[in-house]
Amino acid sequence: MSFLEACFAYVELTAEDLGRLGKAHAVLSPHFPAIAERFYASVWKDPGAAKVLSGPAQVERLRMTLVDWMSSGLLGPHDERFYEKRSRIGRRHVQIGLDQQYMFTAMTVVRTAYHDILHAEVPAEAAALLRAIHKLLDIELAIMVRHYQLDSEAKLVTRERRAQSDRITAMQTLTAGLAHEVRNPLNAAKLQLELLDRRLRRAIDDPRLTQPSELASKEIERLTQLLNDFLAFARPPELHLEERDIAQLVTHVGEVERPSALKKNASFDVTVEPESYLARIDAAKIHQVVGNLVRNAVEAVSDGGHIVVRLSGGDDAFVITVQDDGPGIPQEVQARIYEPFFSTKEGGTGLGMSIVHSLVALHDGSIKLDTGPDGTRFEVTIPRRQ
Repeated sequence: MSFLEACFAYVELTAEDLGRLGKAHAVLSPHFPAIAERFYASVWKDPGAAKVLSGPAQVERLRMTLVDWMSSGLLGPHDERFYEKRSRIGRRHVQIGLDQQYMFTAMTVVRTAYHDILHAEVPAEAAALLRAIHKLLDIELAIMVRHYQLDSEAKLVTRERRAQSDRITAMQTLTAGLAHEVRNPLNAAKLQLELLDRRLRRAIDDPRLTQPSELASKEIERLTQLLNDFLAFARPPELHLEERDIAQLVTHVGEVERPSALKKNASFDVTVEPESYLARIDAAKIHQVVGNLVRNAVEAVSDGGHIVVRLSGGDDAFVITVQDDGPGIPQEVQARIYEPFFSTKEGGTGLGMSIVHSLVALHDGSIKLDTGPDGTRFEVTIPRRQ
């Protein structure tokens, strides 16, 4: 059901009402010029409303537009063209900065004029005709107010995105500085640990002495990987595009990640259609995107679960889908899933999905999330760029 149809149903504008609007038009149309004069006289009296008017020439054009608006409103047809014409009026009000309250007060001027004329000329039918007119004018207001709402929502989204961008920029600056400060002592510790390990092995081949150094070495490797994730977030990389076979790349990622799925006794299916699909991409970054999504899917499924990776290619874009039958992502988490440093995993950095989102955006692509109790599906769409 369209917005206009929903409005008709809500105010119960019936076929009989439409017939009454036609009758009202026959009575009111000779008075339209006078109503327009009265309307803009009221506008000029209000400083807030008058500020959007540039002068008499514009008022004359608007007066003619108002006459047409009154006539087309009563006569119809009340179809999608009617809705689009009213929508343009609403958008225009937003563009010129006319506050919402003036729409309601201006509509009252029209209602009052219709009321006085109908009671004076057709008193016996006035009540029924006005009932139909009030329904119509309420629909007119609903259409125009909708565009104020859409504009407010758009401004709110823009403001939130700007604030989010500022926060991310600040976090990137802090992260880059911290990562650089940590990298040097971490590298030094790694080198000294390797030297210690070699000396221990030469001096005495005792696992009890070398095992702690091996554990420490693995922890340093883990910290190094975390550091690399921080740097990948802090310094958005540039694309190095080259023509690659996406089908081959997705198949390769599947083979790399398959063992982790098998450890959980999960089925792991990779489907590529077509079997060869060329596109200009940054292969390393797409590899990282698919790998992260697959690893998340593996972590999400329970023992014996199911994971499906699918590639489909069209003339203009290709789509990579990663789906699992895990418990789904809670509503409160969905809104923050791409937020840096937000994680529900113990010990997680919260950068994985943020990096995925940024790498997809670098390719001018999009990522769509569909989740519920039966599982989660990520759908990544990337332009082909032949």
